Amino acid sequence: MTTTISAPVANAAVVATLQREQANALVLYLNIKKYHWNTFGPLFRDIHLFLDEYADLAVNQIHEYAERAFMIDGKSLGDPAGYLPASTIKASRGDLTLRAMIEELVANADTIIAELHRDTEIATNAGDLGTADLYTRLVQEHQKKRWFAKEILRHGDGLTG
Repeated sequence: MTTTISAPVANAAVVATLQREQANALVLYLNIKKYHWNTFGPLFRDIHLFLDEYADLAVNQIHEYAERAFMIDGKSLGDPAGYLPASTIKASRGDLTLRAMIEELVANADTIIAELHRDTEIATNAGDLGTADLYTRLVQEHQKKRWFAKEILRHGDGLTG
């Protein structure tokens, strides 16, 4: 049995996903900049540049999520105090080894990818193909960055230990 969701309820559900993803993108950006600034070791340059690229991706997504919420007659998160409580990505804490930073990055990407899959379904069920398309495009970008991060950890050469 299929349940029909009224347009205002469906729209509110989609806006809520956009706001959470907006918060996640900001917290992810801040976490990545921490890792970027604290990268060290023989792979410094490559990892430093990779993290900069991923941070650019995250910061641009903040804007995309915010604008999309307004496009569908919702609101974006505007109050800085609202970001941490709305995010399912936890703010990175403490001094971490390079391996721990990359592992935390992979875990953050896993969370975002899983949520984008669920959010795509929510948007599709609400009849919001524009938001579903946005999520589909962005999940691919996170999957690619996750793949790169996992490759840093995979080889077991001791360089990220």
